[in-house]
Amino acid sequence: MIDLPQGFLNACTFAFCEKRGFTAGQAWRFSLREMARATGCNAIILPVCAWQDHAYSTRMDSQGPDVMDPGDVAAVCAQAREMGLQVILKAMVNCRDGYWRAYIRFFDSDVPTEPRWEDWFASWEEHVCLVAKMAQDNQADLLCVGCEMVGADHRDREWRHLISRVRGIYSGPLTYNCDKYQEDRLTWWDAVDCLSSSGYYPVDEIEKNLLRIQAAAEKAGKPFLFMECGCPSRLHSETRPNDWRFGEGTNQAAQETWYEAFTAALLRHPFVRGAGWWDWPATRLYPEFAGPDNNGYCPYGKPAAETLKRFSQALRER
Repeated sequence: MIDLPQGFLNACTFAFCEKRGFTAGQAWRFSLREMARATGCNAIILPVCAWQDHAYSTRMDSQGPDVMDPGDVAAVCAQAREMGLQVILKAMVNCRDGYWRAYIRFFDSDVPTEPRWEDWFASWEEHVCLVAKMAQDNQADLLCVGCEMVGADHRDREWRHLISRVRGIYSGPLTYNCDKYQEDRLTWWDAVDCLSSSGYYPVDEIEKNLLRIQAAAEKAGKPFLFMECGCPSRLHSETRPNDWRFGEGTNQAAQETWYEAFTAALLRHPFVRGAGWWDWPATRLYPEFAGPDNNGYCPYGKPAAETLKRFSQALRER
């Protein structure tokens, strides 16, 4: 097992779904600096997203205009290093028709004329290996080999083969970002160096799920971190933080309530080695003064950003 970087990885997901060549401009540099200033975070998670047409496609686009290229990754990594931030690269795939990647699923036994797991994993493996080379070239501190692939999580053999290939490319630690409630379900945690998940838990269920996750991490004998976590600023979103469509209008208190509860829980449970706050845009950051009118996940210009700053300070002091 390869050890995680020392300290708590207090990260924001940065530049999700940015297009190829986005670093040719300067907006992303301003946004990255504002992220560090406004939150106190010490790391970024840079997702490199491939695209497939729908949940039953077996081919994905890893190098088209909708996918950031190695030059974009190198530019962001270099700027982050200059700012003293740690860097996590994350391989992801999205469906162009809007379906969530968790619904990617095929027959477990091959059927003539039907799409096959073998073909999909060949394409996914190609993308993850491209991201692994970027991680190696840019000396990333951690590489995540997938995200919320609930429909594919049970394919133990294919994931082990993929991870074996990745280890021949990238020499650092590996994780996989399972979805919420799946931390104690995967059978191949032993193949990666740490467990990670999407921690979008309702505000009144945070504590009991942390205890469940701690048991899963102890059983696996591996460290744990949240590769994603967050809550939009919409009325009642603290009760369903995973649902970006849920809520009855802009409400900053809902987001603040969730952030206050979640950061307090992290400080009570030091087995958690990191948190990846969702999310922070690169080229589409709204003005800070517009924060009170924004109902998305980004905490910029909202009370939740102040909560993150206090959390960051508490981490430095403990």
